[in-house]
Amino acid sequence: MESNPVRFFLREMESLLDASREGLARFVGAPSSDLVLLRNATAGVNSVFRSLSWRSGDEVLVTDHAYPACRNAVDYVARRSGAKVTPVRIPMPVGSPEHVIEAVLAGVTDRTRLALLDHVTSPTAIVFPMAELVRRLALRGVDVLVDGAHAPGTLPLSLERLGAAYYVGNCHKWLCAPKGAGFLHVRPDRQETIQPVAISHGYGTFRPGRTRLHDAFDWTGTDDPTPWLCVPEAIRFLESFEGGAGGLMVRNHALVAAGREVLCRRLGIAPPCPEAMLGAMAAVPLHDDPDPMALDPAARPSPAWRLQTQLLERYAIEVPVYYWPAPPRRFVRISAQAYNDLGQYERLATALAELLGAGPTATS
Repeated sequence: MESNPVRFFLREMESLLDASREGLARFVGAPSSDLVLLRNATAGVNSVFRSLSWRSGDEVLVTDHAYPACRNAVDYVARRSGAKVTPVRIPMPVGSPEHVIEAVLAGVTDRTRLALLDHVTSPTAIVFPMAELVRRLALRGVDVLVDGAHAPGTLPLSLERLGAAYYVGNCHKWLCAPKGAGFLHVRPDRQETIQPVAISHGYGTFRPGRTRLHDAFDWTGTDDPTPWLCVPEAIRFLESFEGGAGGLMVRNHALVAAGREVLCRRLGIAPPCPEAMLGAMAAVPLHDDPDPMALDPAARPSPAWRLQTQLLERYAIEVPVYYWPAPPRRFVRISAQAYNDLGQYERLATALAELLGAGPTATS
């Protein structure tokens, strides 16, 4: 690319991009014509929300498990248009997938136009029953934008069968592609209005054999497409494991479930959701923060961050520790990938028990 930009961008990139999109499309179970590559899932959420026409009184349904960056995009659009954001509380612990479905449907009104729902929630690591949510919301005339940032590589996907109006995902998480590789899938009947956040060369351009979606998103300004072009190779690498990428998903699920069991048993905490609602991550509630002064991050580092730093500096363990849904409630979130083993979670459990003074009688 750098040795001859003209050759790369004008003669080579189009076919390279097609090949990358085809490889990803096969993996996520969707026609490549309905798929575009972009930097990350948040960019896809912004593209959808900022492309749609919103009127005062329109309602957008979200849950309290939503990723903050995506929730910010929803709030921004709502403030500018007069639309209303309806947050749905899904209490933890979650007893079953039906509890999620009931909570979401209870938030729907005759003004609800779109629901932003996480396939795998970031703060709580719960796999939402997405197929059933999409089906039941469609019966009420509500489109779904699925935030699938953590889904590709942790869950088997068939986006065409799922049938959501919009689906965003990342390839730089569980697919192990370079940072800056994400995608947006748009159902054919919803493609006409969707534009990238940056309107550029593709606007009003029509290339033979390309969808309007590809024309709009394929070149939104001169940039480095290397992360996108690496996606098929990343998928080939995951497929090289015993059992392929699907076998790796099964292995990682079993490992994170076992790691969660180790943490819960050592800290005396009940699992916050059934094992069947886990992918390759698990969130475990810790004791509520006993220090009320923790809640002013401007005054000093919060204890949640202090605890994460202590784990790194004293035990060489890097793991997210954070407040959710708000202080003083704390969570730790673990993940499992091919390079992890059960002994690492046992070490984490020992470190947390020492730092928190937790024993078998501790509660969540």
